[in-house]
Amino acid sequence: MQQNTEKKTLPADGLAGLKAHGATDAISGFIVFLLALPLSLGIAKASDFPPITGLLTAIIGGLVVSFLAGSRLTIKGPAAGLIVIVAGAVTDFGGGETGWKMALGAIVIAGVIQILFGVFKLGKLADVFPLSAIHGMLAAIGIIIIAKQIPVLLDIDPALTKGKEPLELLAEIPFFLSHIDPKATVIGVISLWVMTSWHNNTVPFLKKIPAPLVVLLIAVPAQLIMDFQHTEPTYALVHIGNLLEVVKVNVSFDGFSQPGLFIKYVVMFALVGTLESLLTVKAIDMMDPYKRKSDTNKDLIAVGIGNTLAGILGGMPMISEVARSSNNVANGAKTRWANFFHGFFILVFVLFAARYIEMIPNTALAAMLITVGIKLAHPREFAHIFKIGKEQLAIFLVTIIITLYEDLLVGIAAGMALKIIIHVANGLPIRSLFKSPVSVSFEDDNYLVEIEKSAVFTNWLGIKGKLDAIPQGMHLTIDLSNTKLVDHSVMENLHHFEHDYVAAGGTVKIIGIDDHKALSKHDLAARKKRHTTSA
Repeated sequence: MQQNTEKKTLPADGLAGLKAHGATDAISGFIVFLLALPLSLGIAKASDFPPITGLLTAIIGGLVVSFLAGSRLTIKGPAAGLIVIVAGAVTDFGGGETGWKMALGAIVIAGVIQILFGVFKLGKLADVFPLSAIHGMLAAIGIIIIAKQIPVLLDIDPALTKGKEPLELLAEIPFFLSHIDPKATVIGVISLWVMTSWHNNTVPFLKKIPAPLVVLLIAVPAQLIMDFQHTEPTYALVHIGNLLEVVKVNVSFDGFSQPGLFIKYVVMFALVGTLESLLTVKAIDMMDPYKRKSDTNKDLIAVGIGNTLAGILGGMPMISEVARSSNNVANGAKTRWANFFHGFFILVFVLFAARYIEMIPNTALAAMLITVGIKLAHPREFAHIFKIGKEQLAIFLVTIIITLYEDLLVGIAAGMALKIIIHVANGLPIRSLFKSPVSVSFEDDNYLVEIEKSAVFTNWLGIKGKLDAIPQGMHLTIDLSNTKLVDHSVMENLHHFEHDYVAAGGTVKIIGIDDHKALSKHDLAARKKRHTTSA
């Protein structure tokens, strides 16, 4: 009965949703705008794109993509997770305006590929990759962001850091510390303290104010008092230019002349952007108080359209961004109109108050991005992965190390390869890696799913296909007794499947793992059949 009541009271979509929840969504959109404005600027600047292009992407994500998206509460815009790829593309394509415009070509093609992912219903793509490798990729991105933003936090001349790799930048921190700009660094350090500690304040009213807004309220007046305009080098303040002058057909496909390089960045934009978007949609669906399930394929098409348009006009690539999306849910947003309003407020601000944006010190933006990096690569991430299992930590660390020494694509490939090697070492036949016999039987509303040989990340899509074909509202039993190995990715995916299926009115019971040995004490640890011997 309760489920029927919830279904009847789901927030309406479209114009009916605007009429019913416009005020609530506008308030949430405004708060998210305050969060997105400085972050979008900082992400674009850190990516070697004109700063205003970060705002352009957020505007497109709000005003265009919000109406096409398959998820209702996610916020579309530029993301810190793509900084590494975007900056790498700009550099490898020659740097400066040429590098920017050629990187846009790769973004446009990647956007078209994302549209095709959605058309061919590949919204389940995130399930192909082992979770430890994905977390390792994100942690590596966090470390790279921190390495690249520390010199900015200290207001070091960009000429001294140009072309340096993340590990080189980390090694040169003592040199940077000996060349800091005291005034700008003070603002950066205070901003970093605010960003990392603001959530600890216990005053209810203050907790509702986004930390980036607090940073701006401190940093802008501080630089005005210290007269940065006349006493600091030009790189101390943000320079964004005029939106109407920047927005035109900026894309260049001259990168085709370097096919290997061009394809590499197209794949990375499409792959990493899609993974991050899908993971965010999954996370926000779990936070949605109405438990609405997003259409991931429709969402990929929408993000792909947004990226294609942004790439043509000169903008950053966009994803469903997790920090802004979770903030949107926390603010009480009900419909997709919150995403629209966040883009609308950014547009209004850029058109009528752009000169205030250029009062922001770059050290304050660096503090915001370093905070993002810390969240991605926080020590608790390492501890969490270790609790799941030592083999998961090995995959996690290998992905990070290879990413730092090579790039994201090679890093996540290395993590996947190591996981396959570990599976084989645990006695799993190679023929069972990619195909697992799954039988489904039923009597009335009782369904039995029997999985044999293995349940691992490389064959999960086949298993998931069988599970997704079962009607909602049934009594479902999943039998794993005939599997030799169930890896962590499948254990976690089964956990999410159970959550979604139960929320839709069914029941799920997982049996047959009592004869398996868990590889750690974690509830979702990989499990190996007790009588199976290691290779």
